[in-house]
Amino acid sequence: MNILILNGPNLNLLGKREPEIYGSETFEDYLITLNSNHPTVNITYFQSNIEGFLIDKLHENGFTMDGIILNAGAYTHTSIALADAIKSITTPVVEVHISNTFARESYRHHSYITPVCQGLILGFGLKSYELALKSFL
Repeated sequence: MNILILNGPNLNLLGKREPEIYGSETFEDYLITLNSNHPTVNITYFQSNIEGFLIDKLHENGFTMDGIILNAGAYTHTSIALADAIKSITTPVVEVHISNTFARESYRHHSYITPVCQGLILGFGLKSYELALKSFL
């Protein structure tokens, strides 16, 4: 099974950025754990702060992967272009958020990508990624 994890803006700062919300573990360290917990799954990881690069990755992988786990960060609440890219591909996408976005600022309560994703997992910290991965197994 081939899974792509896409992380959007500012998620490169996990472990440093607002640890009270996002925790103190880097995503790279978490990815080691995720890979060791699922040795039969081929996980590809990509992070970008640039919306177009995320769209490019969706286009490049959206017809060959078994699943895509997407944490679009703030683009979740602003990007019609990401929603259009998800609608354009055949690989199912699960939207993930580390925090419970509905328990935060009101502008985080709307997602342009939720309606075009297979599912949504949020609020379980980094474990949200593993829950999304298990949805594909």
